[in-house]
Amino acid sequence: MMRTARVAGAAGRHLLVVVALTTLALAAGGCAPTEPSGGATSPAATSSTAASSAPPTTAPSTPPTTSLAPTPTAAPTTATPTTVAPTGGRPTQTKPSGTKPTAPAQRIVLRAGDSGPKVRAMQARLRQIGWFAGDVTDYYGSRTTEAVRGFQAKRGFPVTGIADQRTYDRLLSMTRAPTSDELANISPTPVTPGVSSWDVDQRCLTGRVICISKSTRSLTWVIDGAPQYAMDVRFGSEEEPTREGVFAITFKKVDVVSTIYHTAMPYSMFFSGGQAIHYSADFARNGYNGSSHGCVNVRNLTLLKRLYNTAPVGTTVVVHW
Repeated sequence: MMRTARVAGAAGRHLLVVVALTTLALAAGGCAPTEPSGGATSPAATSSTAASSAPPTTAPSTPPTTSLAPTPTAAPTTATPTTVAPTGGRPTQTKPSGTKPTAPAQRIVLRAGDSGPKVRAMQARLRQIGWFAGDVTDYYGSRTTEAVRGFQAKRGFPVTGIADQRTYDRLLSMTRAPTSDELANISPTPVTPGVSSWDVDQRCLTGRVICISKSTRSLTWVIDGAPQYAMDVRFGSEEEPTREGVFAITFKKVDVVSTIYHTAMPYSMFFSGGQAIHYSADFARNGYNGSSHGCVNVRNLTLLKRLYNTAPVGTTVVVHW
C-alpha cells in the first residue's frame, strides 16, 4: 500500500510538472504572437506614415510640374503670334512711309557747278520774275545759287540753293519760255516818245504820274508834264474791265501770286483795290491775244522794274481813254 501510494504520489507530481510545463509552454506561445504583433504594428504604422508622407512629396512635386509646363507653353504660344503679327504688320506700314522720303527726296535738276543751255534758260526765267540780276550765262555759280535760295525761301521750300524738281517745276509754272533776245542778253530798246507821240491827258501834266492810255494801250512815266519812257500794256476784258480815273499806288510787292487765279504777278503796284500794274508772262508770250482780269499787264520786264524802283507808294496813277 505504501508502495502504491508512493507510486501514485510520484505520478501525481509528475503530472503536475507536465501540467505546469504545458501551461508555461502555452503561456510562452501566447506572448510570442503578442510581441511580433506589437512589433509588426509599429513597422506597419511607420510604413503607412512613410506611405502617407510620400504622396505629399509626390503630390506637390506633380502639381508644380503640371502647372509650370502649361504656363510657359501657353505664354510663348500666345506671345509669339501677338508679337509676330504686329511686327509683320509694321514693316508693311513702314515701307510706304519709307517710300515717302524717296518720293519727296526730290530729284536734282540743276545745282552749283552745272553748265549748259538749261542753266541759261533757268537764269532767264528767274530774271523774268526778278530773282536773277544781270546777264544770263551757261554756268550755275553763286549768283544762280542765291537766286534759287531766294525763290525757295519765298515759297517755304527747303532753302538749299539747289534746283530740285519741286523748285524747278514751280519756276516753270510761274514763268514763260525765254525769248532768244532774253537768252542772248539783248534788252529791248526803251521807247522815249516826244510830247507829241504820247496820249496826253491834262491830269498827267503835274508832278510824277503813271499815265495809262486805253486808246494807245500804253503806259507812260511822266515827270512834270515831260514823258520819260513808255511801255505797252494790256487791260481787262469787257466782263472784267480795268477801272478808269485818278488813283494812287497803295501797295507794292515784287513777288505776288493771285489768290483768285493762282497766276504770278511780279512787280505788282496796286492802285485800285485788287487791280495792279504788273508783269505778265502771258502778255509777253501771246501779246494781245488775251486780256487781264482787270489789272494793267506789262510785257517789258526791264522797263517795269525801272518804273517799280522809281515810283514810290503814293504816286499818282491816271487811267484814261
